[in-house]
Amino acid sequence: MEEYGIFLGFNNQADAFRLPVNPETLEIKESGDGKSYTIIDLGEINTIAYPKLTEITIESIFPAQRYPFVLVQEDGLKRPFEYVELIKKWMTSRRPIRFVFSGVSYADDTKKAEGKLNDAKKWLKESSTSEDKSIEIDFGVNMAMSIESFSWKLSAGTSGDIEYSLSLKKYVFYQAVAVKVVKDEVKVEQKRANETPKPKTYIMKSKDNLWKIAKEILGDGNRCWEIQKLNGIKDSELRKLPIGKVIKLP
Repeated sequence: MEEYGIFLGFNNQADAFRLPVNPETLEIKESGDGKSYTIIDLGEINTIAYPKLTEITIESIFPAQRYPFVLVQEDGLKRPFEYVELIKKWMTSRRPIRFVFSGVSYADDTKKAEGKLNDAKKWLKESSTSEDKSIEIDFGVNMAMSIESFSWKLSAGTSGDIEYSLSLKKYVFYQAVAVKVVKDEVKVEQKRANETPKPKTYIMKSKDNLWKIAKEILGDGNRCWEIQKLNGIKDSELRKLPIGKVIKLP
């Protein structure tokens, strides 16, 4: 005989429970992340990308009493608000939960009557370690998921049942990798100093003047006034400096 169950676990199943009532339908959404483009003379084309994260929506109730359709034994059934508070606690932790939807086949009704797998932690443990040949575990879905939304309300006309809708999205574990930035050292080539000794004197040539001499020898034409003062040259003599005259340089 086969039985199906939906389980939610947190912190490596430190907290876990089986949904007391299976939803009428389990909506699992798988979609691609491709994009469409319109090309002139070709029409619409699409690109294929990696699929988006799986989304699962569960709609059911947390019963206030053990109805005939409740799947959890009396001692394992929580009060409706306990389920609500547990899910809210997981949601605010900002950590993923474990979603498991699986089936179990019993060789006979005795094992099922014993309620061996009604406890969520036992079911999850048996799913990977069971050596009982009378029990066969058939996993359907088992993945880490984030709680995207959780809404609930008290059912009208009941004794405290809570209707709820739970939206989950597949969670992919990742780790930030520290990147070491290596800065390239830019070496600035130092200009070699001009070690040629500066001359102490200069012999006047044709078309020379003090400004030209200061520019070529001292690197600054404005230093012509220093040359004029050093050599005692009068302003009236500046245009009449003879060729061959020895000029002292500062």
